[in-house]
Amino acid sequence: MKIVVLVKQVPDSGSERNLRADDATVDRASASNVINEMDEYAIEEALKIAEANGGSDVTLLTMGPDSATEAIRKALSMGPDAAVHVVDDALHGSCALGTSKVLAAALKTLEFDLVICGAESTDGRTQLMPHMLAERLGIPALTGARKLTVDAAKGVVLTAERQTDEGYEVVQAAGPAIVSVWDTINEPRYPSFKGIMAAKKKPVTTLSLADLGIGADEVGLAGATSKVLSSTKRPARTGGTKVEDSGNGGVDLVTYLTAEKFV
Repeated sequence: MKIVVLVKQVPDSGSERNLRADDATVDRASASNVINEMDEYAIEEALKIAEANGGSDVTLLTMGPDSATEAIRKALSMGPDAAVHVVDDALHGSCALGTSKVLAAALKTLEFDLVICGAESTDGRTQLMPHMLAERLGIPALTGARKLTVDAAKGVVLTAERQTDEGYEVVQAAGPAIVSVWDTINEPRYPSFKGIMAAKKKPVTTLSLADLGIGADEVGLAGATSKVLSSTKRPARTGGTKVEDSGNGGVDLVTYLTAEKFV
C-alpha cells in the first residue's frame, strides 16, 4: 500500500498567537511552531496500517514556508519513509480553497491508495480540507474517524467509525480514498533516538507552484476567497466572583449561577 499523510506546521496552541499587522494573516515568525496536533494521530494511524501490510510505504505531504522543514523532520522521525514539501512565496495567505488546489495538484504527482489527515488544524479549524480534496480528486472521503480498518486483501477496502455527537456511524469505501481522524483513534508514538537520526537522511522533495502548473494569482492573498476584515485580541482574564458564606452562601451561589444561566 502507498499511504500519504497530510501534515501542517502551526503555531503552538498553548502559546500566544497573533496576526500580522500588515495583512492580518497568522504571524508564524514570532510564534512557537509545531506539527498540528491532530496530524500526529494521522501519522500514527498510517504507520500502524503500513506495519500491518508489509511492503507499504508512508509519504508525508505539507504546504508551507521554509520553516515547515522542522515539522517535516520531526514527523519523519516517527517513522514515515519520505516527504514532499510544497513551498513558494506566493502561497502566503492562501485560503482553504487555494490550499486544497495546491495539495490536490501535489497529490496527483504521487501514487496513493490512501490519504490520511487530521480532522482539523488548530490554526484554521475549518474541517474542510478532506472534503475539498476528495471533490478535486474524485475520490471518497471518510471523515471524522475514531477507528479505521483497512482490508488490503480485497483491493483496499476502508471501514471507518465516524465519530458523532450521538455516538458513531460506520461508513465504508474502496480506495483510493481520503480519511480524516480525531485524537480518539490512537496514541501517537514518541520518536526514538534512532528515528531522529534516521529522519535526517530521509528524502524530502520540494515542489513549487510552477512544478504544479498553478499560477501565483490563483493562490495566496491574491487568489484568496476570504479575508480578515478586523480582529480583536481575546480580553485578559479577570478575577472571578467570590461568594462569601455569611449564612446565605448557598442561596447566593444559586442566585449567581442562575444569573449566569448555568442553572
